[in-house]
Amino acid sequence: MIRRKIVLVSVGTVALAAGGAALSQQQVSPPIARYTVDAGTTSGMAAMAAGAGAGGVLSALRGGGAQAIHELQLRLGSSRAPTGKPEGDHFMPPAAGLGASVPLVTPVDSPSPRETGVPGMPQGQMPKGRLLLFWGCGEHAPKGQPVVIDFSKLARGQVPPGLFSQGVNLPDEWSVTRQNSKTYGEWPNAKDSKSVPANASLLGAHSVKSTYAPDIAFTLSDDFMAPLNAASRDTPSGAFDLSWNALPTATGYYAWAMGANTDARGEASDMVWWTSASTQQFGGSLAEWLSPAAVRRLVDAGTVMPSSRTSCAIPAEVRQAGAQMPMINLYAYGPQADFAYPPRPADAKAAWKPEWIARVRFRANTMIMHGMPGMGGFSSGENGSGNDGASSSPQAPSAPVKPPCPKGLKGIAARAAGLCG
Repeated sequence: MIRRKIVLVSVGTVALAAGGAALSQQQVSPPIARYTVDAGTTSGMAAMAAGAGAGGVLSALRGGGAQAIHELQLRLGSSRAPTGKPEGDHFMPPAAGLGASVPLVTPVDSPSPRETGVPGMPQGQMPKGRLLLFWGCGEHAPKGQPVVIDFSKLARGQVPPGLFSQGVNLPDEWSVTRQNSKTYGEWPNAKDSKSVPANASLLGAHSVKSTYAPDIAFTLSDDFMAPLNAASRDTPSGAFDLSWNALPTATGYYAWAMGANTDARGEASDMVWWTSASTQQFGGSLAEWLSPAAVRRLVDAGTVMPSSRTSCAIPAEVRQAGAQMPMINLYAYGPQADFAYPPRPADAKAAWKPEWIARVRFRANTMIMHGMPGMGGFSSGENGSGNDGASSSPQAPSAPVKPPCPKGLKGIAARAAGLCG
């Protein structure tokens, strides 16, 4: 129903991705290979949901907080056909704790059932209820909120224009996909989905070798971001006061919360969705990795909070609409490292024909539930920061694969936000 845009690589995009704005005088050829590394630090209930296991859940319920985990998403795309079978490996520093290398596997196409109806709803069942949209930091929502979306109209294809991510234009946020690559490989995959240790480090030399792309080599001086530690408290006005620790490498922050208003039978009738953006911006790329350049533009537009900010009030009207114990998500966008071979010539008149370009991005995110101490919820007048953050544990696993979407209204909203697959 609502699908993410697949960003195709253009010549101008290649130049942006590999080291700054493209110069109009320079002739730039598309690279043979493109490689992306998305590195994340997940804490709070998000870490529990991603795979911290029953022990992590029990620890959080007892007030011990949730463990932090790391995730990696590796994507290699090439314009070449493979020599023999499509095979690839990413060789990492020993401190990554993933062995000598991880395999980049080319997925095998398999027929998928034709999807009908509304994602997240049983076949043939028309969704009921509404989606109430709020946005902006402040103790009270301004006039004009909430925007009310009738799910039954949405299911019939009556999608309001610009419902999600209005005005977010990120032309340089290129991606590597099966659709825009002749040969493609990824990790984690069905062959290998080992956990990234919580004490893993990406610092040092990396190399990628495959049967369908030039050899890629780069050295990283940036590492996984520190975990986010968020807490929420009630205020006299009825608003939720959300606060978090400042991360030294963060370029900006974005928060959103979701709750449900139930009917007499205990079933969700209305979904309430709020974001910290100053304008109506929901889901899409905001729940992904973003470059510092894109974050700067989004901060200027009021979509993302600046890196100097460490608090945001969720309006009282969000609670009044039915989100009594909302699930609150917070993202910190981090640095980006770009590599290319050969490097782009300093002479703008010299043509540039890169064999490959590579990009490494970093992000931290956390999820808390208001009203539940130990899960990031408020602690009766206390700051709540003691056990609400993440602790490092070498046994904490990662699970970069998104969970399946739940049924009902929650599944519809979660899929629109890009949180499930």
